[in-house]
Amino acid sequence: MPLPATRVFDTPEILVRTLADTLLRQAAAAITTHGRFHLVLAGGTTPRALYAELASRHAGNDKWHIWYGDERCLPADHPERNSVMIEAAWLAESAIPPEQRRAIPAELGAEAAATEYAVWLDGTPSFDLVLLGLGEDGHTASLFPGHVWTGAQVLAVHDAPKQPPDRVSLSAERLADSQAVWFLVTGEAKREALQRWETGEKLPAAAVRGRLTTLLWMDRSAVV
Repeated sequence: MPLPATRVFDTPEILVRTLADTLLRQAAAAITTHGRFHLVLAGGTTPRALYAELASRHAGNDKWHIWYGDERCLPADHPERNSVMIEAAWLAESAIPPEQRRAIPAELGAEAAATEYAVWLDGTPSFDLVLLGLGEDGHTASLFPGHVWTGAQVLAVHDAPKQPPDRVSLSAERLADSQAVWFLVTGEAKREALQRWETGEKLPAAAVRGRLTTLLWMDRSAVV
């Protein structure tokens, strides 16, 4: 499958500012259309810069609903959790109600957390926007090459090639159940994964396509 449509920026900083502009427009359009904005968040360096930018703009209100694409099975307050990073960078100071910031309860263990998060997702409509990263091996969220990417809405992940080995991830199908999917890709280290994707290799990232739009947001150093 060929690469999705691509937007390339000269620096990560320009990418993040433009991304924040576009995300806020997406949110406003979704709220105008159906009264709410369901957003799935990713961990990682580039997303962290985006969250800091959103915090500086006081983004988010009681119409926003926050979900997570994946989480590490670590204590709830562990600094390597996506939820801890994102709360500190943005959500804790936002106007999004705490009950609408739905972190994956990965401290319960992979199976129990996957089961509980699936219950929370039941009855939730298609997401409006999913943010994802791209690993050097072509993984996205905690969907890794050689592992199961499909099936239930939420997957318990074991033996991940990165620490910690136990994780929880939305499946490729649930991530793709979104009006838009945006991949945030920066740095030369991502070039090989992009080349493999472009040549049609079966990678987890290639399995996630939005209902209406799929975009690669890249800085120039990542361009193949």
